[in-house]
Amino acid sequence: MTDKTMLLALFPDLDPAAHAVEKLRELGVSDEHVNVISGIPVTEAMMGRPQQASNVPRLALGGAVGGFFVGALLAFWTPTSYPLNVGGQALIPGPPSVVVIFEMTMLGMLISTFLGVFLDSRFPSYEPKEYVPEISDGKIALLIECNPEEEKMIELAMTKIGAESVKHAEAQTL
Repeated sequence: MTDKTMLLALFPDLDPAAHAVEKLRELGVSDEHVNVISGIPVTEAMMGRPQQASNVPRLALGGAVGGFFVGALLAFWTPTSYPLNVGGQALIPGPPSVVVIFEMTMLGMLISTFLGVFLDSRFPSYEPKEYVPEISDGKIALLIECNPEEEKMIELAMTKIGAESVKHAEAQTL
């Protein structure tokens, strides 16, 4: 099998880039071989792409469950280990226990969400990335991985849709 070619199509606006994604699907290029590079936040729905899976919600839920158990341990184990009987009050007080359990649940969820986002974004990355300075000026780029046989056809289709330039992409260290 031949090596894959990386093409970089630069678009002035979001609409032609979204149409280009649709055209690439028609040409047989799958979504795994197209990467949208943008300096502004662009959702999958805006580009007509499938939603990306993320492990962050599951990690947040796991952190919340862990925090709940730590909070319960603090709220119930500490008073029973070090009993302090104060004039007619319960050994394990209700309202303060609820506050401790709630705060530890939220702290566990916050820490695990932060770590999940950090790990899910594969940060830091020391390998070379594709970069185009025009993206900082508000343009949208599509990084397309294709076979060399399809290269001319894709380049012509992107130019016809409204790409300002279509060229080979090189990965460079930032």
